[in-house]
Amino acid sequence: MNIKRWEIWLADLDPNFGTEAGKTRPVLVIQSDLLNVVHFSTAILPITTKVVSGVHILRFNLNELSAETGLSQNSDVLLDQIRTIDNKRFVKKMGIINDTGCRKKIEEKLKLVLDLV
Repeated sequence: MNIKRWEIWLADLDPNFGTEAGKTRPVLVIQSDLLNVVHFSTAILPITTKVVSGVHILRFNLNELSAETGLSQNSDVLLDQIRTIDNKRFVKKMGIINDTGCRKKIEEKLKLVLDLV
């Protein structure tokens, strides 16, 4: 399986525990391609269609990118739900985030969530 950073994949996140995002849902691959080539698990961010306003640090909205992402509904990336999953959980590739400006915004928000600023 050829998984790359910034791609959006459908992935099976069950079983989940507590507040973890579960079920089969889109996810954004955030792991470096250096690891994606050789590693059997991948760091991802779940994506939800339960769009919430007022939590801009914890989410990134993908609505303006729907053509390239393969998402059919307005969706948010859950930046506070970083998770590493086994590559067997990936079901199919849906799309990608090509826009470098959006990539930078996601990276900046991740830095805030992880206190790397």
